[in-house]
Amino acid sequence: MTEESRSGSRGPSRRAFGGRALALGGALMIGSVPGASAAPEPGSRGGGPASGRARRTTLRRGSAERAGLLPEHLDRLVADAESFLRPSPRHPWYAGAVLLAGRGGTVALHRPIGMAVRYAAYDEKTDTGVELPADRQIPMTEDTVFDLASVSKLFTSLLAVQRVERGALVLEERVTAYLPEFGGGGKRDVTVRQLLTHTSGFRAWIPLYKEPTREGRLRLLWNEVPAHPPGTVYLYSDLNLITLQLILEAITGRPLDALLHTEITAPLGMHRTRFNPPPSWRPSIAATEDARAPWSGLDRGMVWGEVHDENAYGMGGVAGHAGVFSTAWDLAVLARALLNGGAYGPARILSPASVELMFTDFNTAFPGDEHGLGFELYQHWYMGAMATPRTAGHTGFTGTSLVLDPTTDAFLVVLGNSVHPVRTWRSGSAPRVAAADHLARAVPVRPARGRTAWFSGMANDTTATLTLPVVPGAARLTCALWWDTEPGTDAAHLESSPDGGATWHPLPFTVTGQAPGPHPTGTASGWSGRTWHTVTADLPGSATSSTRLRWRCTTDGRYVGRGVYVDALRVLDPSGHPLFDEARPADGARVEASGWVKSED
Repeated sequence: MTEESRSGSRGPSRRAFGGRALALGGALMIGSVPGASAAPEPGSRGGGPASGRARRTTLRRGSAERAGLLPEHLDRLVADAESFLRPSPRHPWYAGAVLLAGRGGTVALHRPIGMAVRYAAYDEKTDTGVELPADRQIPMTEDTVFDLASVSKLFTSLLAVQRVERGALVLEERVTAYLPEFGGGGKRDVTVRQLLTHTSGFRAWIPLYKEPTREGRLRLLWNEVPAHPPGTVYLYSDLNLITLQLILEAITGRPLDALLHTEITAPLGMHRTRFNPPPSWRPSIAATEDARAPWSGLDRGMVWGEVHDENAYGMGGVAGHAGVFSTAWDLAVLARALLNGGAYGPARILSPASVELMFTDFNTAFPGDEHGLGFELYQHWYMGAMATPRTAGHTGFTGTSLVLDPTTDAFLVVLGNSVHPVRTWRSGSAPRVAAADHLARAVPVRPARGRTAWFSGMANDTTATLTLPVVPGAARLTCALWWDTEPGTDAAHLESSPDGGATWHPLPFTVTGQAPGPHPTGTASGWSGRTWHTVTADLPGSATSSTRLRWRCTTDGRYVGRGVYVDALRVLDPSGHPLFDEARPADGARVEASGWVKSED
């Protein structure tokens, strides 16, 4: 079952590899990758999987402070998540959820909310859930097991990248080299990489479950005609990962569930992660949907303890696109292993170079659909303000999601049973976005100078202005600027007014730092590396004694980034002498803030 349509913003280019990342004869060769080791902020545990450090950090519970996080924002994360247990807007988004957030080796938040099992059925005539008696409802616990749905795709992708690393699989090889029958229907040129990045041309899915035999399902797949020529479009498809499963089973001679256990879950100690959980697990599993026509392709009643996805169910519960069950803690272990560069404690499941490939955008031809090998990248629609060009994650139709941010070394797991009692009750990804926004805000941004800096906030659909006083003789503005916004739609604008604030015009500026260069339109938008930059702006020659300067930040109504910070504001005369220094204001001259706040973080 596919998740909501993907939408996002432009990310880093795979062309930065300059041809240095190649899979030749199955041997993976990686050269240095520009920007792979993003400079962490002060206090950051970050550096990312390509930082060159052989980290084997393991998880422990601890305080927000120990994790380098601001505790009040984790409290708000929980409060917001609980609000979605109520009608939002008409029905609850989920019956319950388990939330887990951390940074470095510290899990600072692990909180169950709501119910794992609440409903016995769904009444389509009244559009209501038939609630179980109170004594038969089961609350969420930290250890509740969830049907991960499409988050399962990450495990199949990891297994594939392991085979690339070991020389048994080649990214640019045609699929027919491993599955000769696959070439029917015009699929002869589809490559392994295109399966991993959803650029094969496959349509989203086909009802394989209607075929009662494996042979019949394979026949449907072999004869499937691509909706588009391979490599020409991004189209998210379950068929890509089902095909990858078949490749893995063909080259290893082992079923996918056995590979998952021996290659990933057993080495990492993920003992509550598997396909087809046994009946003894059922009381600890979150229920999913009252599966009946017309909203479901199968008439199964309330699904509880078995895979929800119809095709995965038809394949015996073991499928490359869906079917893995897991807990929030186990997914946090996986996240930590990947942020470590493929290792966790004594175990290593991937090399740092292979993890780097998983977090590198291969879809530069399809802006907005950034994708590594298996992982989605830079998707604000569920990553919220955690989204950066290197933030990786995935969602699942049942209400699950995993987000990893190598730039801050933070990770977020949101596991909800949002199809309980029926899939039509929820839409969008608001709880995921809200949780990610709060975790992103919990990562502090230290002022560039002194104890505080101006912060624009992270509200949607707002305008915030930071206006300097009139400074006669002004020739240049300098300041420190930190920005991370939803690209293109949210921005920081530097403006000047020749008439004391009656009219405003863009003021071009130049930036030095991690993202250096001119900004001729006076605008900064997108991701700047989450570090401070120095801004210099020369005032126009027509500047008068009434000229004023301001920063204006705007956001739309959809998503936000981490926001904009301004510090060390100074106005200089033509000789470079300060006429106004925010740190030492004279004669009562003050910055006027509307929507901005002084933040210590």
